[in-house]
Amino acid sequence: MANFLQLQIKMAMSSSLSPATSSVRSICQQPRITAKLLNPRKTLVSLQGNLLSWSSSASYVKLRARSTIVVKGLTQKRNATIKCATMEEIEAEKFLIEKNAKERMEKAIDSVLSNFNSIRTGRSNPAMLDKVEVEYYGSPVNLKTIAQISTPDSSSLLVQPYDKSSLKAIEKAIVNSDLGLTPSNDGEVIRLSIPQLTSDRRKELSKIVSKQAEEGKVAIRNIRRDAIKSYDKLEKEKKLSEDNVKDLSVDLQKLTDEYMKKIDTIFKQKEKEVLTV
Repeated sequence: MANFLQLQIKMAMSSSLSPATSSVRSICQQPRITAKLLNPRKTLVSLQGNLLSWSSSASYVKLRARSTIVVKGLTQKRNATIKCATMEEIEAEKFLIEKNAKERMEKAIDSVLSNFNSIRTGRSNPAMLDKVEVEYYGSPVNLKTIAQISTPDSSSLLVQPYDKSSLKAIEKAIVNSDLGLTPSNDGEVIRLSIPQLTSDRRKELSKIVSKQAEEGKVAIRNIRRDAIKSYDKLEKEKKLSEDNVKDLSVDLQKLTDEYMKKIDTIFKQKEKEVLTV
């Protein structure tokens, strides 16, 4: 029976149970232990008995006890092994939750930036072609992996494929994209002229940028929600107290606010770029 729980240990005489060593120690005094835990069938079990031995490692403490176990009102005599979470294990789980949340928030920012870069603003930018997929030898590949993209001037793009036989496939992919660009294929390279945006088109793009920024914020909020659920799970497992969860939630909110501000910053920059003639 291996369960994570908090134990109340009643000693017959003073004894230290510091988990600083990984060796097994016998407790001659046979202290009394009292615990409540869930068995593998999710049944609440009350355990009382004499501690026979204990051992520890960097991740857990294991207690062996000769005990009286009451399951649904029935008393049973048996030996039990109880696995208890240590501070090191709890800190490791907290660290992984925080690390995972931050990594996912970074990816959310990258996704917003990628969406912004794919929106043309009247100025040539190689990132405009980041999402163009080309059918190359039967498989879809990203355009920038099979061609060099440059900006000869502020109103045109030059696409030079590493394999000239892919020119027609690249041309077709650009035409079928939602960029609204007409490629010029001279048999060596593809040239793209970036037309100036109308006032109405700039307003439309501004709305698209605003929507993409809000989608990024929703993703950040969902990441925060998932992290809070993970903290709540640790609280239910008695690895964190209610105060611990409140403190961690405050720190998580600060991280969330930080990434929200990042989205606001890149949104304002993109909006200004879209609306500037």
